Amino acid sequence: MLKKLVLFGSGQISELAAFYFKHDSSYEVVGHTVDGQYLKESSMGGLPVVPFEDVEKSFPVETHAMFVAVSYSGMNALRAEKFQQSRQKGYELAHYLSSKATIWPGFEPKANQFILEDNTIQPFARVGENVTLWSGNHVGHHSTIGDHTFVASHVVISGNVTIGDRCFLGVNATIRDGIRIGHGSLIGAGAIVMKSTDDDSLYAVKGTQASPVPASRSGF
Repeated sequence: MLKKLVLFGSGQISELAAFYFKHDSSYEVVGHTVDGQYLKESSMGGLPVVPFEDVEKSFPVETHAMFVAVSYSGMNALRAEKFQQSRQKGYELAHYLSSKATIWPGFEPKANQFILEDNTIQPFARVGENVTLWSGNHVGHHSTIGDHTFVASHVVISGNVTIGDRCFLGVNATIRDGIRIGHGSLIGAGAIVMKSTDDDSLYAVKGTQASPVPASRSGF
């Protein structure tokens, strides 16, 4: 019997998550939930949408799992917040690991991971809770990705790299081997990072490799 699953979110990522879970998992998506102030429609894709404040009334924690299907908004702050709130409510946090991803024995999926097709995760790599790996990334051997991080498509994380919590890595970014990306760092699309970064850093393409940019990140 399929496990029943409710998705937090009613946008495109939640729609995508519903598709992936339906076609490639042991879960049955039975509904969506959002914060009450943002509830505009009572259904999505033929499934009910209910206020998160009292989601347990419609989808009891004893019989349902939760998956937080939102983006990297606010440097992953919203996803992290709803992840923690769902756990506090008592929900099991589901994960999605594509059958079309390449993994090896010893990899341990964790709560609310969203790992899409064509990701390659090499031996001895570790991926934290509430991490999104969009399509087509390379995660090198002995590397670690911290909690609440979002990795966009076609990112190369070389071997023995440490990615901190709450990071965002843009499309086609490249991280050289053996370095540390500080907590809360934003690595821009196409950036080549050759040395470790400080916490809460913003690195964008300048010439052929990433350089720190002194700019506000309040819009992320």
